[in-house]
Amino acid sequence: MIPYTEWQVSDLLFAIIILIVAFIVARVLVSIFKRLLNRTKIPELAASFLVQLITALLYVAVLLAFFSALGITVGSIILGLSAVIGLILGFGMQDTLTNLGAGIWVAVLEPFKKDDYITVSGQTGYVKDVGLMSTELITPDNVYIMLPNKMVWNSAIINMSHLPTRRFELTMAFKLLGDADSTIRTVMDVLKKNPDVLQNPEPKIYISNLTDATVDLQIRAWAGTEDVGLMATTVKEELLREFDEK
Repeated sequence: MIPYTEWQVSDLLFAIIILIVAFIVARVLVSIFKRLLNRTKIPELAASFLVQLITALLYVAVLLAFFSALGITVGSIILGLSAVIGLILGFGMQDTLTNLGAGIWVAVLEPFKKDDYITVSGQTGYVKDVGLMSTELITPDNVYIMLPNKMVWNSAIINMSHLPTRRFELTMAFKLLGDADSTIRTVMDVLKKNPDVLQNPEPKIYISNLTDATVDLQIRAWAGTEDVGLMATTVKEELLREFDEK
């Protein structure tokens, strides 16, 4: 007998063997579940959320199998867990369940996908993952942000990656090449030469200020969403080189 318990050493060894086997079986089942999900058209974030949920449930089952092997009545454990959940709710700590529910809705409705660039609850970054309790973002300067799922679900979600094209804007001062119209035509020629600047919708150029020697132009052009982050810098460099040669 093990001191201070009603278990024999053989009972404990048997329970540990059950625990190890159940854990291995759970890992195998999770692996099979992942492979099955990969064959479906379920979005990556939703699949990741489902895997985490199934993994958590299987690990609970593993623990219940371990306690059962020790001769502990599983029903009493479940009753105890129910009491704990009741205490959590009673003490106003229902945020855990709220985050879980919000995570389910985010995974199902999919307002964003993995690697989308979003702004949510005042934070901006690339989506890394949606977990059972939180959503993970990585900022462009590689800072990790973890937001509770309820904050994500209860706030406006701005997804900069959702649509295939986006508009970028530049405001620059140029020396006049004869007159404002000639200057605008030169700027437009630079925009048309760049293969990453879309011509449909076509670029727009507006005069914001005009002097005897210079003209301030507001440039609005479109690019593919994956390119738009660099386009403003690239076009600006091309325009500077073009006007330096004039």
